[in-house]
Amino acid sequence: MMIEYQNIFTRVQVEGKPDLGVVAGDSPVWRGKKTSEITLLGRIGDAQIGPFYLGFTGVASIAAGLTAFLIIGFNMWASVNWNPQEFIKQLFWLSLDPPSPKYGLSFPPMNDGGWFLVAGFFFTASVFLWWTRVYTRARAHGMGTHVAWAFASAIWLFLVLGFIRPVLMGSWAEAVPYGIFSHLDWTAAFSIRYGNLFYNPFHMLSIAFLYGSALLFAMHGATILAVTRYGGDREIEQIVDRGTASERAALFWRWTMGFNASMESIHRWAWWFAVLTTLTGGIGILLTGTVVDNWYLWAVKHGVAPSYPPVWDPITVDPMAGGN
Repeated sequence: MMIEYQNIFTRVQVEGKPDLGVVAGDSPVWRGKKTSEITLLGRIGDAQIGPFYLGFTGVASIAAGLTAFLIIGFNMWASVNWNPQEFIKQLFWLSLDPPSPKYGLSFPPMNDGGWFLVAGFFFTASVFLWWTRVYTRARAHGMGTHVAWAFASAIWLFLVLGFIRPVLMGSWAEAVPYGIFSHLDWTAAFSIRYGNLFYNPFHMLSIAFLYGSALLFAMHGATILAVTRYGGDREIEQIVDRGTASERAALFWRWTMGFNASMESIHRWAWWFAVLTTLTGGIGILLTGTVVDNWYLWAVKHGVAPSYPPVWDPITVDPMAGGN
């Protein structure tokens, strides 16, 4: 039966001694050695949990992130008068908002945006410390720094939204609030305020790369799963010494669309598509309000969007005016 070859979930789990990994290129003083096995987790990945290595930057990042999390959480809790039931009930609507426009780039009172800036400082510090950890761990293991630079692309968009653009606009009020629905409301209002963000060409590119990333990862993931019965999941070995898995995968895409990426280049395709999603998105946000005030009018001027005729009909009589 063909159904037995379908392997959406991992069917075979190899059990053995814990894999403690290679020795990094620096002193493993803070490196743990405790591991555990979770069979259910092994259905979707590696069943082994640990060992953990945090180091100074890891611990500092978690501490800074936890501080930001607590500041945001306690401010939300205070907004419902410290009522735990209301906190849970209204959690999706609670928010820690940026300062009022009247404060510009100055430091406002704590309860009028000050806590927002303090939380933003610790949040940003946490992100940068974690980036440093990702970079140094890659270097210590003799790896390329591709993961760190992909992470940096996401940090770029994060900084544009919360720091770079507000500074260029001259007001912390331009920053994105900390909250679930308030974040979504900010996004909708931002688009309306600047003439529909969909006409922003960098937003168009960002969405194209976002959907392209989903498509590429789905195509690649499906292809490897389809040839795991031939060892296709051992991608590194297949790159160096191709076997029937790679040959079948390549032939499938040759027959399907006349072209196929290699076992190595598909990861470059996926990396670039993912990185360019946030890179172009950040550029689009940065230009909004600083260079372009209305993206629809910009699109009309440059032939991207049509100029719609006025919909007001001068013949129509207002019934409230008392005319016949």
